[in-house]
Amino acid sequence: MKQAMSFATRAVLTGLLIVVPIYLAVLLILKGMKSVVGLVRPVALLLPDSVPAETILSLLLVLVICFLIGAAVRTRAGQVLREKAEKSFFERIPGYALIRSLTQQLAGAAVENVWKPALVQTDEGLIPAFIIEEFEDGRYTVFIPSIPTPLAGAVMILERKRVHPLDVPFTEALKVVSRWGSGAKELVAAMERRATPSR
Repeated sequence: MKQAMSFATRAVLTGLLIVVPIYLAVLLILKGMKSVVGLVRPVALLLPDSVPAETILSLLLVLVICFLIGAAVRTRAGQVLREKAEKSFFERIPGYALIRSLTQQLAGAAVENVWKPALVQTDEGLIPAFIIEEFEDGRYTVFIPSIPTPLAGAVMILERKRVHPLDVPFTEALKVVSRWGSGAKELVAAMERRATPSR
């Protein structure tokens, strides 16, 4: 019974971490559409009544604004402004930095050495994990995910010799966890390749 409750709790938490950002994004888009409806109404009146012009034009305008902001933050000046906004406001929101890093890893756009796949050496064997940060003395903070809910688990601080960073994509390691270990041999192979000195 305890295992069933634990599994159900983890499953709900994992579902929330997926559903909530999507739900909030949809709410923000709908709110944005309501905000710009006044701007598109003059153009919408020129179109036939059979076309939901206000809705379509509002959505298009919101998407264009999102595109322009996305393009702007890719510039050097935009990156500086974004970093200032994150440091002064967004990083004060609990969990923001972690979620940002995770979503960047999922999108394959992360440049930070965060959520780096690794295998952790224990007395029982190797465990798939993710490196969260590295200490100045060489120790690692690692997140050891639960199976098959990769967003729940335990955090440990381990010595360097017990942590084996892997040169594999984040999504590949995530699949191994979410598939009850299927594909773990690829992680072990990546660890062995890294450990074998190149000739």
